[in-house]
Amino acid sequence: MKGEHAVSGDSLACSGHQESPERKRHDLGYLPFLVRRDGVWLYRGTPIKRKAMLCMFGSMLTRDEKGAYLLRSPFETGYIEVEDVPFLAVELDWTGCGRMQRLCFRTNMDEVVVAGPEHPIRTDWNMPPEACPESCPPYIRLREGDDRRFPLEARLSRPVWYELAALAEPGVCQGVPCMGVWSCGCFFPLSRQSSGTDCDA
Repeated sequence: MKGEHAVSGDSLACSGHQESPERKRHDLGYLPFLVRRDGVWLYRGTPIKRKAMLCMFGSMLTRDEKGAYLLRSPFETGYIEVEDVPFLAVELDWTGCGRMQRLCFRTNMDEVVVAGPEHPIRTDWNMPPEACPESCPPYIRLREGDDRRFPLEARLSRPVWYELAALAEPGVCQGVPCMGVWSCGCFFPLSRQSSGTDCDA
């Protein structure tokens, strides 16, 4: 492959002539895609740099009943390798405060979601800080996969993670004092609270 222009040549059919909706998808098996932990998509070891192509592939991504990632067009489907999660949250905007706060995230694919019941923030918060110094970042759910147990998520980039941490306030989750953030009436714990006064969450 010479650059990202060859991506669509022997992989997924993404556009073109009209096909019958009854046509069965062609299973391509494993495709030579890799999504690195830093959010870079590779095709046969070469980074895909065209934003429009990345957004297109990202919109076709789902997960099967075992949690594996696959690209699915109306006509073809194939599995790809993902080191962590396929997306990054690269921008945070917020309005309001406390229970009325709304946290809005934009991903590296320009997908925008507001944290809340449908888009919860997940992190391994209930452990001593020394057990997970900076390797337990938060994730936000973007959409469901084929199996609801395995959603598509974005990992918060470090700058966004720091912005989110600056908005944290004391709370209680599962009876454990913690620091967390509010969005759309939901409280999302981020870390244990080492000391201080509890408040209802």
